[in-house]
Amino acid sequence: MSEVRWLIAADEVIRAQVVRVVTAVTTQAGAVGWTGVPSEPEILAWLDEILAAAGAGLARFAVVLVAGRIEALGRWERYRKETVARNGDVQQVMVHPAARAGGLARTLVTALVRDARGHGVEVLTLDVRGNNHAAMALYESCGFQVRGRLPDFVAVGDERWDRVIYSQDLRPPDAALRRHGARPIGPGASTLR
Repeated sequence: MSEVRWLIAADEVIRAQVVRVVTAVTTQAGAVGWTGVPSEPEILAWLDEILAAAGAGLARFAVVLVAGRIEALGRWERYRKETVARNGDVQQVMVHPAARAGGLARTLVTALVRDARGHGVEVLTLDVRGNNHAAMALYESCGFQVRGRLPDFVAVGDERWDRVIYSQDLRPPDAALRRHGARPIGPGASTLR
């Protein structure tokens, strides 16, 4: 049985468990933002930044516990610019390699989406390295749709992969919005001459 917890602080036990997950995922070259295995101080600095953002209400950080131990973690963060701050981005979803195939990634992603919706996020985005087909299948099964692809965008040394961009609209279908799409109206609009 797994349990999702939302963190804004971390004691030494939690910090050690986060280091354990990040180290295990990056040791297997997990596509979570590092090009190698980060040191414990680097992971703890990363964690402290996330917890500070969560404490400020700019992010939500979730861990999934199994038998009292963190086996998965991830977060969503609000976009910072005022015009897009109603939206959020899922980042660095990780499951310890020894705990994979147990549905923890689905539990985590489902919790992130539900939580973002509950916090008024209108559109939730994420991106995936183009070679991570299992993650893409998971996100698509959780309601995310591919919105674009930046070819050869992700770099690790001299290797390049596509960056696949996803989104999920969390707004209710009857939301009272005036949707303009790409029509050249309103503030900042311009037309071709």
